Amino acid sequence: MQHHYQILQPDWIITVNPGFEVLQDYSVVIEDNRIQSLTSIDEISELPCYPQAELVKLPDCALMPGLVNSHTHASMSLFRGMADDIPLMEWLQEHIWPAEARWVNPEFAVDGFKLTAAEMIRSGTTCLSDMFYFPDEIARCAQQIGMRSVVGLIVLDFPSPWAQNADEYLHKALAVHDEIRELPLVSSALAPHAPYTVSDEPLRQIAMYSNELDVPVHMHVHETAAEVAEAQQKTGQRPLERLDQLNLLNSNLIAVHMTELNEFEIDRIAEAGVNVAHCPESNLKLGSGICPVAALLDKGVNVSLGTDGAASNNDSDLLGEMRTAAMLAKGSSGNASACNARQAIEMATLSGARALGMANRIGSIEVGKYADLIAINLAGLNTQPLYDPVAQIVYAASSRQVSHVWIDGIAQLRDFELCNLDSDQIISRAVSWARKIKS
Repeated sequence: MQHHYQILQPDWIITVNPGFEVLQDYSVVIEDNRIQSLTSIDEISELPCYPQAELVKLPDCALMPGLVNSHTHASMSLFRGMADDIPLMEWLQEHIWPAEARWVNPEFAVDGFKLTAAEMIRSGTTCLSDMFYFPDEIARCAQQIGMRSVVGLIVLDFPSPWAQNADEYLHKALAVHDEIRELPLVSSALAPHAPYTVSDEPLRQIAMYSNELDVPVHMHVHETAAEVAEAQQKTGQRPLERLDQLNLLNSNLIAVHMTELNEFEIDRIAEAGVNVAHCPESNLKLGSGICPVAALLDKGVNVSLGTDGAASNNDSDLLGEMRTAAMLAKGSSGNASACNARQAIEMATLSGARALGMANRIGSIEVGKYADLIAINLAGLNTQPLYDPVAQIVYAASSRQVSHVWIDGIAQLRDFELCNLDSDQIISRAVSWARKIKS
């Protein structure tokens, strides 16, 4: 079999390896879909693969791991801007859930996913963790278009366009898990929506299946103070205490939002190895609260980043989310050193991979990992002069400066242009949906 080699030559390589090395005068060599070596530019011509390799020169660019979006509802991009400036529960109960009941079907799920995937690739995201209906359709679409994805196998107590009750959600979840397990770019996570929408028995079964299948549990937890207060009033317990009793607090749990945490809970999730998916812009826009990121990082909790859905953000730009997360951690803690630039980049890359159980495959530029990589051109007015490429990416760069994206070694963005997705067709489908929904 003939192998395909690519040699990428940027000005800087931000490895996000254990020493967080930033290399200059080095190249990344890709063999098929994996990183074969990091080699000094002076030694490149001596490599056996050099004569037949595709040489990609990236002047003024920093090459870094692709961004990992650890929480999104990708298909909800088709509801972008439909119900703005409304608190979470009113937004859900009076706008989003009725709209989903009316409009969501397999075609909606796929068209919305493509819109978000194109936006994410354009802004440097190479892997997403999704939570939406029709995960089977989304999984097939993700594999077809080349977007590394973890599809959430959603579970609720109430009916939706996907299932009628918790038993049917779980039955379908297991069937989809089995159906997609051989797809190279796609895996699955169990996705109970939230403690207030899923009762104890389904959660017990989810804890059991997660342990048996070794798959993540992706769940909104402690999203608002009102959610926690209501749970205490109804049950006498805060939601995290209940999840602990149901054997869900462990390293398979991706707890999304977590804006309302006391000191005991922070210590407990650190002890249990729970992953926190921080969605700063969605939380700010919905007035949901602020995740105590500085305190979590101080305790060694794995904190990753998510955009949430474009219906509540309203974009899927994880590079922008990285800056917001860093600024918000500093402002809310009163500590300018909190969530420094390196921590912010790690949250958007390796920490996301760790949360998804994929840290041995993606999230850093290391030999043997999949070639999920992005190049950011730092020659623009807003990123000059340049003293530190890491800080410049976090505090000054725009997602519009992402020039190249590779997923699994395949170019998905080249010289700022999408390679394998038709943006005009995707936009046309989105406009068509908006006309139907508005009418």
